[in-house]
Parts: sequence; structure tokens; C-alpha cells
Amino acid sequence: MALRHLVGLIMMALILSAPARAQDFATLIADRVRVDGNSRLIASGNVEVLHQGMRLQATRIIYDQRGDRLDITGPIVLTDGSNVTMLGESANLAPDLRDGIVNGARLVLNRQLQLAANRITRVEGRYTQLDKVVSSSCKICEANPTPLWEIRSTRVVHDQEKRLLYFDNAQFRVAGVPVAYLPRLRMPDPTLKRAPGFLIPVIKSTSLLGTGIKLPYFIPIGDDKDITITPYVTTGIATAVELRYRQAFRNGEMEFNGALARDDLNPNTTRGYVFGAGRFRLKNDFVLDFNIEAVSDDAFLLDYDISDNDRLESRIGLSRTSRNRYFNAEALHYYSLRAGEDNDTLPRQVADISWENRFDPALIGGQAKFRIQALGLRRPSSIGFDGPDADSVVDGRDVGRLTTGLNWRRNWTLPNGMLAGLLGDLSTEHYQIEDDDTLGHSVNRITPAAAVELRWPFVKTTATGVAHVIEPVAQLVWSEANNGKVPNEDSELVEFDEGNLFDLTRYPGVDRREDGLRSNVGIGWTRRDPAGWSIGTTVGRVFRFTQKSQFSNASGLSGSQSDWLAAVRFEGQDGLSLINRTLLDDTLSLAMNELRLDWRGRRVDLATTFVYLSRDRAENRLDRSSELAIDAAYRFTDTWTGKASGRYDFSADETTRAGVGIQFRNDCTTVDLSLSRRFTSSDNVRPTTDFAISVSLAGFGGSDRAPGPSRCGL
Repeated sequence: MALRHLVGLIMMALILSAPARAQDFATLIADRVRVDGNSRLIASGNVEVLHQGMRLQATRIIYDQRGDRLDITGPIVLTDGSNVTMLGESANLAPDLRDGIVNGARLVLNRQLQLAANRITRVEGRYTQLDKVVSSSCKICEANPTPLWEIRSTRVVHDQEKRLLYFDNAQFRVAGVPVAYLPRLRMPDPTLKRAPGFLIPVIKSTSLLGTGIKLPYFIPIGDDKDITITPYVTTGIATAVELRYRQAFRNGEMEFNGALARDDLNPNTTRGYVFGAGRFRLKNDFVLDFNIEAVSDDAFLLDYDISDNDRLESRIGLSRTSRNRYFNAEALHYYSLRAGEDNDTLPRQVADISWENRFDPALIGGQAKFRIQALGLRRPSSIGFDGPDADSVVDGRDVGRLTTGLNWRRNWTLPNGMLAGLLGDLSTEHYQIEDDDTLGHSVNRITPAAAVELRWPFVKTTATGVAHVIEPVAQLVWSEANNGKVPNEDSELVEFDEGNLFDLTRYPGVDRREDGLRSNVGIGWTRRDPAGWSIGTTVGRVFRFTQKSQFSNASGLSGSQSDWLAAVRFEGQDGLSLINRTLLDDTLSLAMNELRLDWRGRRVDLATTFVYLSRDRAENRLDRSSELAIDAAYRFTDTWTGKASGRYDFSADETTRAGVGIQFRNDCTTVDLSLSRRFTSSDNVRPTTDFAISVSLAGFGGSDRAPGPSRCGL
């Protein structure tokens, strides 16, 4: 008889009131279960109830059949499988655990935000009401029980379906000191990533715009798009609103950022900018992408610290890449913000269509590639000569160019281990030229090139596992180009490095081709250590037999023999990497040096670049250029990080940019402070000093950022 009552009471207590289905049944686990009379079931000792994704753990549960309630003795842990955990001392709940009261309770959301209350009331399994509440995501430490920040309120309602928190009479405290009061406050819980509301504010002070605050407001428009509106108001000098629109599609995404502003820097003028970008995957592996960059005036981006871009590019392109074929079509529009550059004399509109096909010739073997390109560029000016800017470029020249090319390469392995290669290239160009009094309207050019190459790799592995590779390389190259009859639009700036030491031409574009008979020689050495680090060097030079005056002196390629090229690459196992490229003449005078040092260590993050360039009138560089840029961070402790950045011009003996910052970050708070100064000035740009502070509280709204270290462990 007792067993029959026990089974009946368990079924009544743990089955929903709706008609029973398989998933409506619950599981009860306890050390002891007994029946008191005919209407009370008592389970005690490590009690667990599992029901429809919910899990209740308690010390004792009493089910009263007449009142249809569960009287629960704690400590109680109630989880619902949706990142919501409720802790309590005692409770009185409905049998389905969806309604009732929990006393001396805490609500933990997504293991981040904790809400402690005198009493918690659950309604309909959706709403949770907390009375006399203290909310914080800071851990409570025994040595210091006062949280870094907390919100005290008379009542909090958690809407579990909408994942929102509603606070009544909210008082915000820092280290126990009240700093703000709001009668009503709505915040997303930690599991909600796309809720309408205010985001982290930023307080900013600049010498140009004064002190102001940015207060972004996020508005989701469905699951696939959203908009963020950020008012920015300063102390009587500037009023602006920033906008960001994002939308995701099944086959791509796009984003637009912009702003409108009125300020005393340009009185009675509405200023602004818009940047946009998107990328879409189309049928047959085609990709469509675009970007838009436009601004009201040359100084706006720097005045409002939006971007350092001094040339804007708007573009739309269609491309397709496969194993042996590549297609790209794009239209571009450029606009310069640089002082001294006239946009009417720059090639503002560019259209480019290119196609490449790689194949293996059946008769001669090896690998070949055929390419074709159609290019057009237009300048707004119609002046047919070099005007007042005196930059050696015709002010109004418009160019259309059709290029075809066929190159081929085949390698052989010789008995002594040497690798022999034979290379060939044939390029043709047809130019249509307008608004240029110095050149003809129609020009054709054919450029043949051929080369033989020898490589002799030596490989050795020591007993300790260290691998060495030494490879001397020698090329003999011949080509015949007629550069004087065609305009130079894409090959003004030439760089000589280890990447093009053994190329058939060092010019970056098509309008100039390297000419004459020459020899490219070099040697490379690489060492790989089993401990995880490696070092490699390349040393090389070009020897010319004909056409010795094609390049400028600063390029390192002029004369009968080029400068010595020396490059070093180091990759450490501790996050340290270094790249250095140097050009030296026969007297070991420095023509160019580029150094990049990166270190990602446990305490240090460092990115450093140093560039030295000798004077070169052909590149419109009348003085030597020498500049150092540093971006560094040092973690003093697990919670405190210092940051510094700067750019110094050694040629002008002045700092162009400098900045410092500090960040505090623990399990519940992130505070960022930064101070920066831009020293440069021109007709369009003014020097400015910026100060900014932002504070982020963990536990509200979804975040992909991992929480910082606990302050209890400090």
C-alpha cells in the first residue's frame, strides 16, 4: 500500500497539469523518500529533480498533494539550461518549478551578473521578480566584501523570454559610494547580444573641439541588420551625430559608417563623411565587393579622429579565382586630401579588367601563363602639358591601355643537384592617349624577355636537429623595352627587395619594363632550430651590361651594378619577429633601410617600424626621409596595462604623433584612458591634443570578450 501511494504522489508532483506526454515526466533522485499520511511525500538527502531541461538540487523537498506545492529546504540550486542559475535558502514552488517564491536568493546570469535579493518570485516560468536587490558582476572577496561597482534597487524584473532586466529605483555605487540614481532602468542580460539601448559611452576632450561625450544607441532591425546612432556634443564648439549601418545577407555582408557635424572650425558649414564596404559571394564562384570613401573637406577625418587616410578610394569589383584562372574587373575613384596635390591633375577615375590563365604546354613542357588586361584612366583636367604644379606629369593626360602577355618557365634537375631553369616572357601594349601634347595618340610596344637560371641548394641537418639550407642563385636576363614612347602611370615608385631580386622586371607596373642584358645573383641561408625559432638571410646584386640609367639613384638599381641588397628575417618561439632590408653601395653608404620588429610576449606587445630613404628627385623626395613608428603595450599586472605610441621624423627632428594610455581590466570592469597629440600642421590640418575615457561594465549585454582576472586573486 505504501509503495502504491509513493508512486501516485511522485506522479502527481512531477507531471505537468496538461495531458501527460513522454517529455512531461520528471526524474526524482534522493537518498531517502517516504510518504507521510496519504497526501505528503518527503524526499531528503542530495535531492535532484530533472524536468524539461530544468534541474533542482536541494537538501529536502516536501510535496503536499492538497496544496499542490513543493516546500524546499536549501541550499537550493535551480538551473533551467539557458544560462540562468538561481540559488536560495528555501523555496515554495509549483510542482513544475515554473512558479513560486525563493527566499534568501541569488540569481546568476550567464555566470557573470549576480543579483542578490531578499526574495525571488517566479511567474509563468518567464518572469523572475527580485525584491531589495544588489546587482554586480564583481566577485565578492572575503578580504574586501564591497564590490568595485554595484546597482542597488528596490525591485528587479528579469524577462527570461526577451532577456531584459528592469530596475526600479536604481542606485549605482562605486566602491560602496553612491554616484548616480535612476528611477527606472532597462538593461539587457548577459545572454542578449542584440538589444536596443545605449552602448558604452566615451568621454573625449580635444584641443580643437573641446570636451564632449559620445553616447551610442544601438537599434537592431531584425536578426540581419542594425543601426547605431552616436550623438557627439562638445562644450559649445561642435555638435555631431555618427551613424553605423550593418546588414548581413545569406551570401555576404555590408557596413556603412558616417557622420554629420557643425562646429566652429568651419562656421556655418555642415561637415561629414561616409565610408562603406561590402562583399558578396555570387554564383559560379564570383565575388562582388565594393567600398565607398567620401568626405566633405580635407581636414574632417583628422579633426574628428576618424582616419589617417590622406587619399580616398571608392571601388566596385567583380572577381573569380580558380586553380588555373583568375578574372577581375573593377572601377575606382580616387580623391586626395594631401596638401599640395591638385585633384584635377590626378588620375581620378580608373577602370581595369584583367584575365589570367595558367596551363602546361604539351610540346615544350614546363608551365605557362597567358594574361590580358584592359585599363583606362582619366584626369579631370584637359591641359596637355605639365602645368604650374611642375611635377613632370602632363596635367590632363587620359590613357587607355590594352596589355597581353605570355610567360613560360621550365626547370630541370641536374646530376649534381643543381636546378636549371629557362624563362621567357612576351608582352604587348597598345596605348590610346588623349590631352598629352608630348606623346602620340596611339602607341604600340612589344617587349620580349628571356632568362636562364641556376640554383644550387645545399641542405644539412645536424645531430641536434638543426636544419640549414644554403642556396646560391644566378640569372642571366635579357629584355628589350621601348619605354620612352609610352606614358608612365603605374611605375613611378620602385622598390628593390628580396621579393623581386630574381624577377624579369623590378618595375611594379606595366608602363615601364626593365631593359637590356643583366645578371641577377644572390645567396640565401635559412636556419631552423628544433626549439621553434628560425633565421634567414638573403644577399644579392644586379649587374648590368647595357641600359644602365633606367632607375633613379635612390631605388638602388641605377648604374652598371646595383646596390647590395641584404635582408634578414627572424622568427622566435616567444612571439618575437624581425625583418630588416638594407641597400648599401660599394662604399657601404646607406641608400635605404627598413626595419620591422614585432614582439608578442606575456608582458609586452611591441610593433616598431623604422624607415630610411635617401633623397630622390625622381620620386619627388628632395630631402632624406627617416622615420620611426612605435606602438607598444606593457602589462604591469594582470589588471593594469600601459600603452604608448609615437612617430618621430628624424629628418625634420620633430615628433609627428605621440600617445599614451592605461587600461584597468578585471572580471567586472574595463576602464580605458588615453592621451594623444598630433603635431603636424598644413593648410588643411591643425595640430590637436586628444583625451578620452571609456568605462565598460561586464554582465550587461552579450560580449565575445573574455572576462578579466578576478580582483579576489590580487
